[in-house]
Amino acid sequence: MKYCAFLRGVNVKGTNMKMAEVCQVFKVAGMVEVSSVLASGNIIFSSDQNADALKKILEEAMSKHFSYQAFLFVRLHEEVQTYLDNNPFEKNEDLHSYIFVGDNRVEKILMQEFENASKAERETARIVDDTFYWQVPKGNTLDSGFGKILGKKSLKDQFTSRNVNTFEKILKKF
Repeated sequence: MKYCAFLRGVNVKGTNMKMAEVCQVFKVAGMVEVSSVLASGNIIFSSDQNADALKKILEEAMSKHFSYQAFLFVRLHEEVQTYLDNNPFEKNEDLHSYIFVGDNRVEKILMQEFENASKAERETARIVDDTFYWQVPKGNTLDSGFGKILGKKSLKDQFTSRNVNTFEKILKKF
């Protein structure tokens, strides 16, 4: 089966790693047809194991190799396609759209955080089929009230996010 692993916190805040080295860790852990998309921790691979088993194996392998606590989320090709297909936002050159990948029910926590945060004009969020989607004006991603919440330590093991453009690039490489 073809999967994509979405790593959390790669190449931010001092957690620097080369994607070629990450791919090698995946291969040593038994994954095949391993490749990366961009430098933000998107690894495409094949395996006969289920996503839950792969999450455990790969988090352990990454944590050991890079000496940090790795968090990642493993999704089948079809799931990645569904995330993009369900994006409720129209493309807009003035806005960034993000898709959140994470644990079951994290979308409800994210929506609660979003509703409680200060917002930029035209900043919005929606949940579609248990997935959280966020749209924010360009230049406001890290400065918005919600953007600042995304780095909370209490949430770091529960989700990661990618720009819609990253999802498009991942799907082209599958």
